[in-house]
Amino acid sequence: MTHRSAFHRRAALSALAVASLLLTAPKAFAQGAWPTKPVKIVVPFAPGGTTDILARAIAPELSRAFGQQFIVDNRAGAGGNVGADIVAKSSADGYTVLMGTVGTHGINKALYNKLPYDPQKDFAPITLVAGVPNVMVMNAERAKTLGINTVPDFIKYAKANPGKLSMASSGNGTSIHLAGELFKARTGIFMTHIPYRGSGPAMLDMVSGNTDVMFDNLPSALPQIKGGKLKAFAVTSAVRSTAMPELPTIEEAAGLKGFDASSWFGLLAPAGTPADIINRIQQETAKALASPAIKEKLLAQGAIPGGNTPQEFAKMIDAEHIKWAAVVKASGAKVD
Repeated sequence: MTHRSAFHRRAALSALAVASLLLTAPKAFAQGAWPTKPVKIVVPFAPGGTTDILARAIAPELSRAFGQQFIVDNRAGAGGNVGADIVAKSSADGYTVLMGTVGTHGINKALYNKLPYDPQKDFAPITLVAGVPNVMVMNAERAKTLGINTVPDFIKYAKANPGKLSMASSGNGTSIHLAGELFKARTGIFMTHIPYRGSGPAMLDMVSGNTDVMFDNLPSALPQIKGGKLKAFAVTSAVRSTAMPELPTIEEAAGLKGFDASSWFGLLAPAGTPADIINRIQQETAKALASPAIKEKLLAQGAIPGGNTPQEFAKMIDAEHIKWAAVVKASGAKVD
């Protein structure tokens, strides 16, 4: 073989090697390039509520897993719609995700006449973070003064005093709001609804005695129940909570057959976010939720850890739209 032919052979082999590298590089590059800067987890409610609690529980775990900060960004307003819309219109590059809720992605489409985003078309589901029951609570001093110790006591007083009791919620369209509306519809009572920009601000007014009753997510209400500031009557889920097994369900306490108004929270990204990024976030979130420390912490707060696949979460969201459309219709609730 001549010197020139050997040179051409080496050059050809080098070209093949480069071509092979280029063919395999995109996947490797995509896997390794993200994230190169902090990732924002938008919480569509004020600090202090369950959405915020769960986001702050997983953010440090994701920060450690990916070597970049996952920063919680509270953007409250319109029952979660403000924060959800921000994420829906963000770049689909994996640097902005939403801690969505049963409100933003299960209830609001049926409750609001017009949404600024489409909860199914504008998002790529990542994974369910947790499911939680709601709990019917009342300001403890107010309950004592009025002699209300059980759900039947509450219904009796409310029927005798229509409009005298106020019902706080974390915002129009949240499961906290809808649980109360469903309770009103099923019992035939009337309470004045007072929406807040999140469970945290609503809870502050509950504890101070400015509002009377709330159907709050159990994790955010539990400290105040244990501290004696709130009187807990029942959970709104179909089954009792392992965190407070002594509490009956609404169905058990009031004979309201089939009453179920539980909440859930999950991560979603803007539609079009690369599948490999979606899958990596899902896998690391599932690992974190399965870890003994996080799992035990959530269960103690009344939350049931999730971690399902993006495909499973998408199917769940589709089913939730159907379920909550029926609940909204039954409750008669509507927001302009």
